[in-house]
Amino acid sequence: MRYIKTKEKTGLVLVFTGNGKGKTTAALGTVLRAAGYNMKVCIIQFIKGDIYSGEIDGIKKLGKDIELHIMGKGFYISKDNPEVYNEHREKAQSAIRLAKEKMLSGKYDILVLDEVNNAVFLNLINILQVIELIDVKPPFMHLILTGRDAHSDIIKRANIVTEMKEIKHSYHQNIEPQKGIDY
Repeated sequence: MRYIKTKEKTGLVLVFTGNGKGKTTAALGTVLRAAGYNMKVCIIQFIKGDIYSGEIDGIKKLGKDIELHIMGKGFYISKDNPEVYNEHREKAQSAIRLAKEKMLSGKYDILVLDEVNNAVFLNLINILQVIELIDVKPPFMHLILTGRDAHSDIIKRANIVTEMKEIKHSYHQNIEPQKGIDY
């Protein structure tokens, strides 16, 4: 088997966004590839946290070099209920603080901020907090940001942006989410 030799390592900013399925899956595919090279990865989930997903135990099977932090309270966020909204906001603020700590630790090759775009869109964190992370990113670290509604300032700073576009989804066919596919 032949390996591609790169002349210089450059830390990239990747964004997986859009209304289609597969944003987290794309990020985790990159994590799987990185695991094959013994790269150190930290994944911080900003929204997910209330429902079990196979990715939790799947990540554990990749080994000790892949770290997962489930920080969110789940996808239901009601701005009509300030108490619930504030709980979600506190969790997201904790996640962004942890992201900065992990980024600046120098221990990771890749940092994945899962559903961070949603957290910005819902005003759980401020766009300036994410821009600061992008701006202070170590030069060799790769940063992956997922979630719908990526802010235009994030897209401008990214090296790679992929938009997942829903064409058809089983949800609209009244098919329940499937284990191993949807969660």
